[in-house]
Amino acid sequence: MIGIPLRFKTAVALVLLGLLTLLAGIGQKTFWAPAETVTATASAGEAAPLTVIDQKLRTVDGGTVTIKVKGEGSFLLAAGRPDDVDAWVGKTAHNTVTGVSDDKKSLQVKHTDGEATAPSPAGSDLWVSSENASGELDYTWSAPADGDWSLLLAADGKKPAPSSISMTFPNDTSMPWAVPLMVLGGLLILAGGALLVLKPKSGAPRGGGSSDGGSPSSGPAGKGAEKQGSLFARRARAKAAAKAGERSSSARLSVVVAATTAAVLAGTAAAAQATTSSAPASTSTASASPAASGTPVVLDAQFRRILEQVASATDAGDAAKDAKKLAARVAGTELEVRTQNYKIRSRVASYDARMPVRSTKLLTTVVTDKREWPRSVLAVTQGEGNVVPQLLTLVQTSPRDNYKLVGTSPLQPGTTFPAIVRGGTESLAAGDKSGLLYSGQEALAGLADRLTKSNSTFKSKLVEGESSPYIADTLSYQADIVKDGVDGKFAFTHKVVPESTVVFRTEDGGALVLGRLTFNFDGTPKAEGDKLSIGNDAAVLAGGKETTTGMVLKFAESVAVYVPPADSKDPMKLVAATRGLVGASFK
Repeated sequence: MIGIPLRFKTAVALVLLGLLTLLAGIGQKTFWAPAETVTATASAGEAAPLTVIDQKLRTVDGGTVTIKVKGEGSFLLAAGRPDDVDAWVGKTAHNTVTGVSDDKKSLQVKHTDGEATAPSPAGSDLWVSSENASGELDYTWSAPADGDWSLLLAADGKKPAPSSISMTFPNDTSMPWAVPLMVLGGLLILAGGALLVLKPKSGAPRGGGSSDGGSPSSGPAGKGAEKQGSLFARRARAKAAAKAGERSSSARLSVVVAATTAAVLAGTAAAAQATTSSAPASTSTASASPAASGTPVVLDAQFRRILEQVASATDAGDAAKDAKKLAARVAGTELEVRTQNYKIRSRVASYDARMPVRSTKLLTTVVTDKREWPRSVLAVTQGEGNVVPQLLTLVQTSPRDNYKLVGTSPLQPGTTFPAIVRGGTESLAAGDKSGLLYSGQEALAGLADRLTKSNSTFKSKLVEGESSPYIADTLSYQADIVKDGVDGKFAFTHKVVPESTVVFRTEDGGALVLGRLTFNFDGTPKAEGDKLSIGNDAAVLAGGKETTTGMVLKFAESVAVYVPPADSKDPMKLVAATRGLVGASFK
């Protein structure tokens, strides 16, 4: 009877403790649970025309981040690769939202001094997407593709960028101790209930026998008395043992509860630790992962948008025969050729127009992973007016310039465009021969030599015939001029324009080399008084049709050559080629 009060008190204490622990666990999941989101606000700082929002803020706690911007008038929020955003900002003064305070109530903003203004970032090809707003903008920040993405906020590049910025982040609502506390509370309640129900077993038997197995009534009277005394002693010891057993039973139950509790806590602590370990990386870790080499310079959606604008500008220029309409999206060789084409066609109606540039049927793209400038990309398209697919070369000369069309050339009949890795392929320097039969420079020089000389040493090193008719047609044209021009001496040269060479690695380890050749056609009368005549097209540029002193015609040739890998025994192959008259003059 002495152990019952102790057992009762212990049981009540365990139940009460279990209820409190269970309530604490439930509370962490309900009325003590943290908010699902937290909002941090940028304090008004020094004004600047541009504001950059660092890419690491997009993944501070995982989940979706929303941004609210308030400003006066119109402004823009654009998304781009971190290195592209930094390159566009350049030396312009700007603010950078770099992180969040420990209490997640304030955005950390860093000011960088620099130039007071910048061009408007609107319409830049660097942005994968952009949002225009007036007065206020709610923006959900999601990644358009794998990798890191930063944001650029600006008005027009001259006015200060909006400074009222708040960002709402998902909050950590895991409460790792909630479940362990609820489990522990339940165990304590069960332990208290068990302590009330369970009764301790007796520590010894009620009766006893002689140690030698004899009967208590046998033997002399002296021995019976002795055994009777032993029986009283054994009963006393049994009673004491029962009390001790009761205490030890309580003690053992307490030990079991303690052991079980320790095991539960250890397991839930490990789970909590695992949860913490699998959480998103800290902001300091995330900030150390800029856009790396191997990232394509444009995504498919960007490429299509750029190509549509290029095609639109080119179509407008062709329709109006106005080179000024080309300026925003056409440059280099293509601008020169089309400008002269418009000039000739305004005087000679029968002169052929350049092949139109179409974006409706995009057959393939070639995008570099070379993130330095200038950047070059290719497109193979075919649409209305394209008898065969056309290879387009676009170049972005600097971060704040847009891509411009610098060359067009139809694919050679029967030619298969070489397979090139989608999503970012390697660009090589013009003189880099690594893994190739010829460097880009050597390939174009070999083509130029073959187009100039009928007995060129590169005759066997370039595929000719039906699959590459341009070479045969050019040699035939030159031979006919010599044959028919009995009153003149003629010379033909094809020379590489080194700065135009672009090289892309193909899937088989070879390369596709693109560039421009300058094709000069030089004629001089054989004797004094002899006259040389030129066509109506050249006459528009030369200012006349006949000369007794000599003449020079200049063509721009846009070409693309496939170079096999170093271990191949196959010849090079002319993939695409065309020429356009860009100059004519008399000596």
